[in-house]
Amino acid sequence: GALHSEQPQQDKTEEQQQMESVLCYESSNASCLRTIYPLPIRIALYMILGVTVILTVCGNLLVTVSIAYFKQLHTPTNYLIASLAVSDLLLGLLVMFPSMIQCVETCWYFGDIFCKVYLSSDVMLCTASILNLSFISLDRHYAVCQPLLYRRKITVNVVLIMILLSWSISALTGFGMIFLKLNIWGIEEFYYNHVACEGGCVLFQSGLSSTVSSVLSFYIPGIIMLGVYLKIFLVAQRQLRSIKNISHISSAKVSNPSQTKATKTLAIIMGAFLSFWTPFFVCNIIDPFINYSTPPAVFETFVWVGYLNSTANPLIYAFFYSWFRKAFRLFTSGNIFKSNMSETTLFSE
Repeated sequence: GALHSEQPQQDKTEEQQQMESVLCYESSNASCLRTIYPLPIRIALYMILGVTVILTVCGNLLVTVSIAYFKQLHTPTNYLIASLAVSDLLLGLLVMFPSMIQCVETCWYFGDIFCKVYLSSDVMLCTASILNLSFISLDRHYAVCQPLLYRRKITVNVVLIMILLSWSISALTGFGMIFLKLNIWGIEEFYYNHVACEGGCVLFQSGLSSTVSSVLSFYIPGIIMLGVYLKIFLVAQRQLRSIKNISHISSAKVSNPSQTKATKTLAIIMGAFLSFWTPFFVCNIIDPFINYSTPPAVFETFVWVGYLNSTANPLIYAFFYSWFRKAFRLFTSGNIFKSNMSETTLFSE
C-alpha cells in the first residue's frame, strides 16, 4: 500500500520536470526553454492581445486614410499626425503581432533574419513616434506662440523634411543597432554564452547601449517636448488674460481657438506617450546595472504597456477631434464611395 501511494508522487515530479524543461526545438542542444501555459490562459492572452493588435492597426489605418483622402485635412499639422499614425500602424503589424505570438508561445519560431527585422522595427518605430511627436510640438509652438509667422515658417515642404528626418534617423538607429550588433558591443562573449539560444528573440543590451539608446530616443526628446509644451501653455494663458483685459482685441494678436484646441489634444497625445513608455525606459536603463535581474514577465509587461500607446492614439483623436469622428462615420456608412466625397467639409474653421 505504501509503495502504491508513493507512485503518483514520483510521476508528478517527473511531469513537473517535463513541464519545466520543454525545449523550443527538441532536436537542438542550443534551444531555449519553453514555458507552456495552461490552455485557458493561452486563449485569454491571445484574445486580449489580439484585440489590441486589431484596434491598433484599424484605428491608425483610419487616421492615415482620412488625412490622405479628405482635402480639408491636408494641413502641415495633419501630415505630422499621419506620420505618427503610420509608425503606430506599422508597430501593430510588424512588432505587436509577432510579439503576441512570442509572448504566448514563449518561443520565437520565425527564424533569425525576421527576428533581426522585428527587433530593428521595434527600435525604429518607437524612435519614429517620439521624433514625430517632437516635430508636432515644434509645429504647435509656432502656431500658438508666433501665429503671424506660422504659415510662412511651417509650410508643407518644411513638414515633409521633418517627416523625412524622423524616419531616416529612426531607420538608421533601429537597423544600425541590431544589424551592426551595437546592442551587445563589449559583452558579446557573455551574450553568446549565457543569453543567446535557438528559439529566442529578445533585445539584449549592454549597459552602454541601453543608456545611450534610451537617452537619445526617449529622455532628451521627452524633456524637450515637455519644455516646449510648458512654454506654449504659458503663452496661451497670457493670451487669454490679454483677451479678458481688452475686449475689442485685434485678431492678429492671438491664435484662434481651433489652434488652441489642437494644441491641447496634441499635448495629451504627448503626455500619453511619455506615460506609457516611461516604465519601460526606466527599467531598460537600470536592468544592465542590476545584473539583468528584472523578471522577464515584468519586462514584457512594460513593453506591452508601451505598445498600448499606439492603440490609445486613435482613441484620443476620436475623443477630441470632431473631424475624426465624422470621417469614421463616412467610412463605416459606405458614403465614402460616392463621388466628390473628398471635398466634404469635416469641420468649420
